[in-house]
Amino acid sequence: MPAKAKVTKEMIIDAAFDIAKEMGAENINARTVSQKLSCSTQPVLYHFKRIEDVRIAAHKKASEFHINYVTNISGKYERPMLEVGMRHIQLAVEEKNLFRFLFHSNYYTGVSLSDWLTGENFGSLFPILEKQANVDKRQAYSIFSQIFLVTHGIASLLANNAMVYDEAYCIKTLSNAYFGTMYLIKEEARNENEQK
Repeated sequence: MPAKAKVTKEMIIDAAFDIAKEMGAENINARTVSQKLSCSTQPVLYHFKRIEDVRIAAHKKASEFHINYVTNISGKYERPMLEVGMRHIQLAVEEKNLFRFLFHSNYYTGVSLSDWLTGENFGSLFPILEKQANVDKRQAYSIFSQIFLVTHGIASLLANNAMVYDEAYCIKTLSNAYFGTMYLIKEEARNENEQK
């Protein structure tokens, strides 16, 4: 009889992540994770002292999945930032449970919105935005944060309600937010130059 495969910490995290996607994070517990892995609850409780630690690890994996998903720019949309925004919205439509786990739980505790937007989450996008919009880093952050907040509002509504996803409407709304913010940034820069 072959030896049973060893259940690793990574396998447990992957199983919890899958449960969050399929059934919702509220269903992550020792029993559901062990069922997913076809093992007893013993390996789960061996690797993690508390089931909350499994949820925290699964949330970290979900956050990495989200960043990879939204920054996987294919060129489908005319501007990279529009594609990032649309992919965030599409994640909310396609993976409602995962989106809710990411953004409607309390796992970003102690992180400021500014730090979350500029940290390792989206920091790689700023050079793209600087080039695309012909702005400096500070202006790129301002543009991105304004657009992200609009994008996230749309995504949250779609993730939490049985609403119809209207891609054309989302594109128009995000484009308006982008060009409106660009206009304000340019006006602000012009005013600063005039005051010098």
